[in-house]
Amino acid sequence: MEPRDLILQRLARVRDPELGASITELGMVGEVRVVDRVAHVAVALTTASCPLRSDIERDVRDAVLEVEGVDEIVVSVGVLDPAAKAALMRTARSLAQARAPHTSIPRRAPIYMIASGKGGVGKSSMAANVAIAMAQTGLHVGVLDADIWGFSLARLLGVTGDVVVRDAKMAPLERRVGPGTIALLSMGHLADEKQALLWRGLMVQKAVAQFIEDADWSRIDVMVIDTPPGTGDIVMTLARLLPHMGQVVVTTPSRAAQHVAARAADFARKSHIRVLGVIENMSGFACECGKVHAPLGVGGGRELAGDLGVELLAKIPLRADVADGGDDGLPVAWHEDDEGPFHDLARRLLALAPSLVPAGCTARLLDALDEAVLDA
Repeated sequence: MEPRDLILQRLARVRDPELGASITELGMVGEVRVVDRVAHVAVALTTASCPLRSDIERDVRDAVLEVEGVDEIVVSVGVLDPAAKAALMRTARSLAQARAPHTSIPRRAPIYMIASGKGGVGKSSMAANVAIAMAQTGLHVGVLDADIWGFSLARLLGVTGDVVVRDAKMAPLERRVGPGTIALLSMGHLADEKQALLWRGLMVQKAVAQFIEDADWSRIDVMVIDTPPGTGDIVMTLARLLPHMGQVVVTTPSRAAQHVAARAADFARKSHIRVLGVIENMSGFACECGKVHAPLGVGGGRELAGDLGVELLAKIPLRADVADGGDDGLPVAWHEDDEGPFHDLARRLLALAPSLVPAGCTARLLDALDEAVLDA
């Protein structure tokens, strides 16, 4: 075997520490040649400021110097071009999905992670209204309140009661919404909403994992997840367990909120999660005088979407009935007509569903098996 082929064989064992995959499989290895027993290897990283650059470079050197006929190595480190980086992310996302643990969530069900960089932008009310609007199309919508410390969806959706365990699985609490259904799991079903949960990271991660792995989500058509603000333990656990979900970023029009929200999107992309779009909430209100006021600023959502290269999915106005609906357990989308902003947003999200559902013959076969078991 030629030295170049041996080098490529050795490099296949070098793994990107963050992505957990071979640098050859990820397309990070460029030109490889050997001249006078000196190996020249080109390696391209996702970013020039990669914090693990020295680790990758060291592992490449160690691997290549094992090859017979190579006495020295020259490593040229560059940065992937946009097309190569996009291909790498597709590969990394596929590998993450293959490593994800099995859950009862149907493989055909798209999962939408409603996220924000900071609190107070209306993320939970957004999740509640989107879930209601989707259910009113006739879907069985699973709703996971993953904001373990700041749970609120049991009240917002008017879904209360105690969680029942059937066949060693937690059964989400359900409520009919027109022709559809919402099925909710929240800490609001397990804890007093007025008491603080004094849980450290490990306990919170375990709670999120149980809500996903130890619950029966087998009947749902789609899932909406309300996440806590920021990029901490909970969202990292979700990324590990549900790598094929898509992230929807909620922000207000202010520039400060926009910049913080960008961190949530940066987390998603570093975790190989597709960022689907941006929702600008509280984007102004129309008063009785006929004027439109923008107390929280103008244009932050559109600017954020442009920076991220995604679509601005919706601009939701500041409305008193959104708060009233949440207090009464009847989100405003419940009474909104089909042309209202939340129903339009739900349609836009559902149109993105094919990009979130694992494809291929194996996935279709597994779905068919799931349906056969459920119908048995």
